Amino acid sequence: MTDLSPVTTGLDWIRARGIGVLAERMGIEFTEFSAAHSVATMPVEGNTQPVGLLHGGAYVVLGETMGSMAANYHAGPGRLAVGLDINATHTSSARTGFVTATCTAIHLGRTTTVHEIIVTGEDGRRCSTVRITNLIKEVPARSAS
Repeated sequence: MTDLSPVTTGLDWIRARGIGVLAERMGIEFTEFSAAHSVATMPVEGNTQPVGLLHGGAYVVLGETMGSMAANYHAGPGRLAVGLDINATHTSSARTGFVTATCTAIHLGRTTTVHEIIVTGEDGRRCSTVRITNLIKEVPARSAS
C-alpha cells in the first residue's frame, strides 16, 4: 500500500493513490474530492455503444470509481473499502461532449458507506443515477512466501 501520509487535500490523495487503469482509459477526471462530496467528468467520445450513445456501463464505471474512491478515503490508513452492491438507473443519454458526475455520501459509517452519484450531460439533464454500497475492512496482512 502506498504511504499517503504527506497528503493534505482530497485531490492530493487522489493524485498520490491514482484512480486505476480503467478509469484513466475512460478519461475520468476529478475536480473536487472528499469522502462526502466529489465531482468528476468523463468524455462521451471513446465510451459509446455502437449507436453513438454513452454506454450504460460507462455510467456505472464512473459511479463505481467515484463511490469507491470516496469510501477508501473515508476508511483511512490501514483500512480498505470494497464494493458490496451497485445499481444504476439510466434516464437519458449523452451523445457528445462530457458528462459531469456528482457523488454525495448517504452514509459514512465505521464498516459501510453508501454513495449516490448523479450523472448529467452538458445540457444539464440527468442521464444516470448510480448508488454504491462499500464494505470497510482492515487491509489484509501479506503472508510470507
